[in-house]
Amino acid sequence: MAKTLNVAVQMDALESINVAGDSSLALMLEAQARGARIFHYLPDQLDWDEERVVAAARPVELMWPPVPGEAHFRWLGERRPVDLAAEIDVVLLRQDPPFDMAYITSTHLLERARDAGVLVVNDPTSVRNAPEKLFVLNYADLMPPTLVTRSLEAAQAFRARHGEVVVKPLYGNAGAAVFHVPRGDSNLPALVELFGEVWREPFMVQAFLPEVAKGDKRIVLIDGEPAGAINRLPKDGEIRSNLAAGGSAHATDLTPEEEAICARLGPDMRRLGLVFVGIDVIAGRLTEINVTSPTGIRAIDRFNGTNIPGLFWDRVQARLEGR
Repeated sequence: MAKTLNVAVQMDALESINVAGDSSLALMLEAQARGARIFHYLPDQLDWDEERVVAAARPVELMWPPVPGEAHFRWLGERRPVDLAAEIDVVLLRQDPPFDMAYITSTHLLERARDAGVLVVNDPTSVRNAPEKLFVLNYADLMPPTLVTRSLEAAQAFRARHGEVVVKPLYGNAGAAVFHVPRGDSNLPALVELFGEVWREPFMVQAFLPEVAKGDKRIVLIDGEPAGAINRLPKDGEIRSNLAAGGSAHATDLTPEEEAICARLGPDMRRLGLVFVGIDVIAGRLTEINVTSPTGIRAIDRFNGTNIPGLFWDRVQARLEGR
């Protein structure tokens, strides 16, 4: 980095992360290695205070490799109000879903910081407008057959057309509440009823892709360019391949079909300021575009000997210099 950057990271508690695999930690470590000063704050510590966007943040030093039995970070000062526009060069928007009204509110506040001169990555307007399971509908021709509805009748008709289906909430994450419903399964009405009671939003129904047994590929795009991929295999008896749901990561390469998907999405991601994106592909069909807090870069780097955090910060630096 040409100058010492001040980087604020909006994410969940550092104490709670998976140290071995957390992508946010990998990005922070790379920034620190390049001389950046890192500030951390929780999503509920972001305020609007008389025309300023202020975060109750603390400077932090990451300790790597972590010493067994000790913390992987140390605080360098007391928590204090940090004026993002006056003190921070880059904000990393890296909090985990759920993508709810609290999340949406934080994007509105970060828009004001962005408009005051802070580079927010990923861009808060685009994050708000691109929830994973709805943004992907812009590329419906690349997806498996998909229905978004609250109607049992519509869900039943869709299953009659496509046989086995998968039902999932629109704003879930990490594979939570994803159900495989085979043809003739009598649980579909009860499942639709349950979704209607738990969530006010519609839910998603997709044609089941049996090839998921061979893996669900996570492909990472950095500023619109594919940086690497992992193949996530579900554990025995599961259809969910998410690592958080017990799936396992394996080395993989991109197929020509997947490269074409990346080429299709890349210019849009770059234009929208979605610098770090994770897309999910099963059997050559696009299922999700993850922009809130994508993961997977540590596994990709481990398999391929790459440095995706380095590439990320190179692109962030280029955006700073191009303003």
